[in-house]
Amino acid sequence: MSDNGQDSRDREELYSVRVRAGKRTYFFDVKETRGKDLYMTITESKRNFDNSGNVHYSKHKLFLYREDFEKFEDGFIDATDKIKELMATGEFRDPIAERKANDEAQSKEEESSKEEESSKEEESSKEEEPSKEDVSEEAPSDDSTDSSDDEVKFEDL
Repeated sequence: MSDNGQDSRDREELYSVRVRAGKRTYFFDVKETRGKDLYMTITESKRNFDNSGNVHYSKHKLFLYREDFEKFEDGFIDATDKIKELMATGEFRDPIAERKANDEAQSKEEESSKEEESSKEEESSKEEEPSKEDVSEEAPSDDSTDSSDDEVKFEDL
């Protein structure tokens, strides 16, 4: 018979990966049995709110033993392949494509909005800056000064 320290060590997580998916989070944890066999737990954790607005999580756990991995994988792949096949018919809603289209539309809308703002800023800055004609008319002409001496040319730099 093992003591409590040994018992908890036997069920220690050897590996864990978390997958966030909206309101749900999936945990894939690799553990070992007392007999040194490996197994996986798949936990779905879903965030919920009660009537008072307090958060609580509902969890569902699936234990998957190593001898069942291949059968589980086969069933999982078969089911996902069938979903892809059914989605190709166009008879079913595709929330992934809908979300992508919505995100693209929102991105284009934001881009268009930024372009409008930029265009408005350019127009207002053009209105504030005097044209070359305005500057030449306002600038006093002094024939005694040679303007070519004051000019800096890129060749001189």
